[in-house]
Amino acid sequence: MTKPCDLSALEARRLIGRKDLSPVELVESCISRIGKVDGTLNAITALDEDGSRSAAKEAEQAVMDGEPLGVLHGLPIGIKDLQATKGLRTTWGSLLYEDHVPDHDDSVVANIRAEGGIILAKTNTPEFGAGANTTNRVFGPTGNPFDPDKTCGGSSGGSGVAVATGMVPLATGSDHGGSLRTPATFCGVVGFRPSPGLVPRTTRPVALLPMPVLGPMARSVGDAHLLLQAQLDHDKDDPFSSDDVLRIPDTLSGVDLGTLRVAVSADLGCAPLDNEISKVFAKKVKRIGSFFAETQTRDPDLTDVHEAFEILRAVQFVAAHKERLENNRDQLGPNVINNTERGLEYSLPDVAWAHKVQTGLYTRFRAFFDDADILICPAAAVSPFPHADLFVEEINGEKMPTYMRWLAMTYALTMALPSAVCLPCGTDHLGMPFGIQVVGPIGSDAFVLEVAFALEQALAQSKKTARPKPDLKKLAKAAK
Repeated sequence: MTKPCDLSALEARRLIGRKDLSPVELVESCISRIGKVDGTLNAITALDEDGSRSAAKEAEQAVMDGEPLGVLHGLPIGIKDLQATKGLRTTWGSLLYEDHVPDHDDSVVANIRAEGGIILAKTNTPEFGAGANTTNRVFGPTGNPFDPDKTCGGSSGGSGVAVATGMVPLATGSDHGGSLRTPATFCGVVGFRPSPGLVPRTTRPVALLPMPVLGPMARSVGDAHLLLQAQLDHDKDDPFSSDDVLRIPDTLSGVDLGTLRVAVSADLGCAPLDNEISKVFAKKVKRIGSFFAETQTRDPDLTDVHEAFEILRAVQFVAAHKERLENNRDQLGPNVINNTERGLEYSLPDVAWAHKVQTGLYTRFRAFFDDADILICPAAAVSPFPHADLFVEEINGEKMPTYMRWLAMTYALTMALPSAVCLPCGTDHLGMPFGIQVVGPIGSDAFVLEVAFALEQALAQSKKTARPKPDLKKLAKAAK
């Protein structure tokens, strides 16, 4: 019999609405799962048992009383520890905020509560989200649910692990250089990076740089869409927020894949890619290509993306961390220090050049879709590696010039401000989760979700491309 915590979010919500599942039962099931497997994985940084149980009882009573129910009514949610949660410890993975308990919710958290979501837990992240390996000096590393000695990716690693193992049905993530997409692929779950402004992000240190976005993580596209509905808002505190939220459908029905023209790119024409991962992707494409009307092998023009990304990312880091570096250097980790110090070396002409490059890249990327309906590419350049390593130092014998370069499969697309779903696609050559990105231009969020929804169903028909699942019994045994 399926345990409540292993139900899809959509099914759990349907059962709650029909009075066939109690929110209390669901919360208890999730708390139990956390107790069984998180000792092995370390995904949860704060657990609100009392508050979630109380909220679950209130949610149950609302169902019994016939009150209007939000889209997330009674569902336990994990919140990435970069988002403030009222009354629940929020550290940003930093020693500077080790004991911080906010007196307010971030706006997206407030929206989730307003739609009936129960904030059960906070999920681990690298310090201030700096890094694609989830570890920090407050909580330590989070292990991969398929091999706890390996990384789960980052910076939304705790959310990816919590969702993959049924600790929560849904969790929030954020994405700049791939912080949502990398852990989604390493953990075998779905992550959605929306167009800027679709989910308001009011905490960017530089509001007019829209590359960092918020998005949902889940075990399926349908579940991710469910959380997205609660995250959507038109909030003027985010200058990129718009009425695009009205274009997202209430339910997904999919599209006819057989009518679509798909561009396939192994490395985006610019990203380092492990040779074995390249072979894995080629094999996946042979199956994926058969679903579509036309499959093109074509790279977008992302000329000069690496240096431009480093510079614009540095602007955010200097704005956020310059004073911390000056006053609290000993309490900061190497990623924050490295990014901020390199940022301070750039000049105004450097920043102007990066903005010009990004503008051209964005325009060319939109034009790329004049001849293709969707772009499909790998979601990560390598297989998950030991979490004792902060980053990938070399690929195919080539030394990476910065700790971010191995993430070019995701950050190169970030510069084009796309809509992108990270979709599980079986396993790689080492038996670890493998993911693909389903990508469209800015503003194509509804279409990208519909394509991913239909493609997910097609991939599920084969064990070679279906979503992999972690061995929960093995994880529970290791926790004892």
